[in-house]
Amino acid sequence: MKNYKYILILLNLAALLIYFNLSVFKKEKILEEGQLVLLKLAPVDPRSLMQGDYMRLNYEISNKGWNMNIPKRGYCIVKLDKDGIGHWERFQPEVLPLEKGEYALNYTIGNFSNINIGAESFFFEEGQAERYEKAAYGGLRIDGKGNSLLVGLYDTDRKEL
Repeated sequence: MKNYKYILILLNLAALLIYFNLSVFKKEKILEEGQLVLLKLAPVDPRSLMQGDYMRLNYEISNKGWNMNIPKRGYCIVKLDKDGIGHWERFQPEVLPLEKGEYALNYTIGNFSNINIGAESFFFEEGQAERYEKAAYGGLRIDGKGNSLLVGLYDTDRKEL
């Protein structure tokens, strides 16, 4: 009976390690192959006494769904302009259809009917708040399935901070 217990523990540990490594692999793939999209930010206070220095990111597109009857989960479709800045086009329940220059972002409806795209916080080293106060855009890498990963903050000239 004892051998089964150890085998079960080892199998669970192996499953956990496989899941963790697959998650890391997916994020690395988004970083390497994902399309960079800049989303306009709305200003927010970059300090938190409990969490240290961070910036809560409030994207302009996050306020689009408050007066619309949209599902709790779906895809926010953004279209890139010539500068690589994403502009809201529509919400839809599935990734497809997409037109040329459009990208899908997974979203969920958060508190107060705000759209959450999964990249609402940017943590930075203590004492660097002044550097990030100039942030005008959040830079996300997006894959073809609507998954996104925040890769940095950018100024009004679209230069990474």
